[in-house]
Amino acid sequence: MTEAEPEAWDAHYAGGGRFRPLGDTERRLLAQHVPAPASGLALDIGCGLGELARYLARSGCRVDAVDWSAAALTEAGRAGVTGVTYRRLDIERDDLDQLPHPSYDLITMRLGWAFVRDRTRVLNRLRERLRPGGALCVITPTADAVPEDRRGIALDEEEIAMLGAGWETFERYDADGLALLVLRDPCPSPALLAYAGKGRPSPHALTGAGVVVTDAAGRVLLGWSVRGVWELPGGKNDAEEDFAAAAVRELQEETSLKADPAAAQVRAILMDCVHGIPRVTAAVRVTAFTGEPVVTEPQLIRRWEWHEVDDLPLLGRPLFTPSAHVLDTVWPGLLPGLPPVHRYRVVEG
Repeated sequence: MTEAEPEAWDAHYAGGGRFRPLGDTERRLLAQHVPAPASGLALDIGCGLGELARYLARSGCRVDAVDWSAAALTEAGRAGVTGVTYRRLDIERDDLDQLPHPSYDLITMRLGWAFVRDRTRVLNRLRERLRPGGALCVITPTADAVPEDRRGIALDEEEIAMLGAGWETFERYDADGLALLVLRDPCPSPALLAYAGKGRPSPHALTGAGVVVTDAAGRVLLGWSVRGVWELPGGKNDAEEDFAAAAVRELQEETSLKADPAAAQVRAILMDCVHGIPRVTAAVRVTAFTGEPVVTEPQLIRRWEWHEVDDLPLLGRPLFTPSAHVLDTVWPGLLPGLPPVHRYRVVEG
């Protein structure tokens, strides 16, 4: 469920490590705004020692409680509360078809959302598991309520807003310094997707490359920019640098992923206009790489996420226009309402 290895979480729990107990305010807010459905079915993600799962079960519903840590699940199971089924599952990496049930009336995640890397993809998969009228409840520390050195366990206001994008109902309550977030009724329309620039560029011959790289599951890598758009890896090419070489260099500089230029294929040359300046972007497909994506330029990108291709029309936040044109080169017709562009295909594929 997190970027840490499962052994680290096992060691945490085996060594007596604990997290903030479920508080009275949380219990009151849960009972008031997302009551456990009587005879219904709940999924508690990142259940840890099972405190929230047991609370939900005592309220009258059956609970599937999942966590990455075998040590946590072993200890949770000793409580012996009727109505809770524990299972080891990595919500981010494992196939959700491994869940005991296909859909749920309530899905909860307490103190764990900040540890999820591919939040957009995971959120899309969870919304697909909600029954009609169901709710997703996320309980999280907020960035303004934790010390700077613990920022990694919390969400800031931008992350909270992103979590609520694409839902008809998004409610927020304060639980003694924690944010209790309730999401209902996913918006079905792909018309939510927008395209945006990132402000006026500095004077430059605007030529560069956008890189489409996919993982073993066929998911495409996008970065959440500090300027409020999703974008592909890529950037301007240096003097005397061809587009394929620029793509490989930018990929490594921005994400730490390493690729051989021989594995970089220029699919098309795209041309549009930004603030009266012609902009030329090479659509580059990288078919092989090594490493895991990490944020190497935090002044530009807040995080990298692997996205399901079919989820791209449902991002809920703008997609950088040149990145959208590059994606449309690889998956024609996937994205609705693209701004105009001149496209000169180099390689069909």
